[in-house]
Amino acid sequence: MPYEIDKPDEQWRAELTPAEYQVLRQAGTEPAFAGEYTDTKTAGVYSCRACGAELFRSDTKFESHCGWPSFYDPKDSAAVELIEDRSHGMVRTEVRCAKCGSHLGHVFAGEGYPTPTDQRYCINSISLRLAPDEA
Repeated sequence: MPYEIDKPDEQWRAELTPAEYQVLRQAGTEPAFAGEYTDTKTAGVYSCRACGAELFRSDTKFESHCGWPSFYDPKDSAAVELIEDRSHGMVRTEVRCAKCGSHLGHVFAGEGYPTPTDQRYCINSISLRLAPDEA
């Protein structure tokens, strides 16, 4: 699928750190409990670290104790793209930025969290950048 922001691989490599590139452009995963936003409670908007598209709001972030930031709903359903992922011997739903195609994480449903959607968007901190609300 063509994305609004489409850059050659060399440009992504130049703009992102090696760790950011590995997760965002190669669908990697940062280690559990290591990301900067795992336990953040700051109010604000989480955007794609690769392109700046607004993805999630802090008021949909919840404690899932899974080791990565978890949200129960994207800021706007068109902000993310959901793709079937059959890697690693399992079937999951990958979450990508709809604007640039960068890998964000995975979404899981039916896990019983007390959230309005019964979904857990399990997102890599390194895929996000938090812009705190102004006081």
